[in-house]
Amino acid sequence: MGASSAMALVLLVVLGIRLVADDRPSARPDQASPGPVLLIPGYGGSQASLAPLADRLTSAGRRATVLALPEGGTGDLRRQAAVLDEAVRRELGDGAPSVDVVGYSAGGVVARIWIDRYEGEVVARRVVSLGSPLHGTRLAGAGAAFARKSCPTACRQLAPGSDLLDELADAPLPERLPWLSVWTENDETVQPPDSARLDGAVNVALQRLCPDARVAHGALPSDPMVISLVLQALGTAALAAPSDCPAPTTG
Repeated sequence: MGASSAMALVLLVVLGIRLVADDRPSARPDQASPGPVLLIPGYGGSQASLAPLADRLTSAGRRATVLALPEGGTGDLRRQAAVLDEAVRRELGDGAPSVDVVGYSAGGVVARIWIDRYEGEVVARRVVSLGSPLHGTRLAGAGAAFARKSCPTACRQLAPGSDLLDELADAPLPERLPWLSVWTENDETVQPPDSARLDGAVNVALQRLCPDARVAHGALPSDPMVISLVLQALGTAALAAPSDCPAPTTG
């Protein structure tokens, strides 16, 4: 065999290996074996805002932890994503098979950063975001433009068109990652409310299911209908868009 033929054979073998590798399904956590739930507060880092949801998850038999965010939840969202990753690694180190992640408001953006920067889809079984300004909010845009001294790093990052949000917009959601994004059309904080829409996710405007719902932004983590949607999403059945208004959860 001549040198050129040998080289061609090597190239074919390498190409074949790459094709086989590319054709393999990416590793995904077992959907039938839920792990602990990590909840990420919104801008300002209020852990109390997520307490009702965490308590309901605990009552349903899940281990739920609300993260404490650095800098009062107003600092760099990338740093908050690093804190999330540290919490995830602790859970995995303690034997968890995977994690479920729930991000409220800016916490959903933190979850999105974590998925993008830390390959979170490898260990995240499911993700839920509630009223998250994934494409920014006009309120932050106004703060960044007209009251910069009162608009900390996270505020500026949540302005529409920020470098961070543009970076995330260029990063598609990994395939086969179950993600539910819920928002309320009565949202007075995230404007427009459908800034919570995420390509590749199951997107749910609460009022499309429950036309009479009068849920404001701050009530999302404690509203019984929203909690019911979260519990369903973090179950073991395949994640799908709900067709009916959920019965308010109790307990």
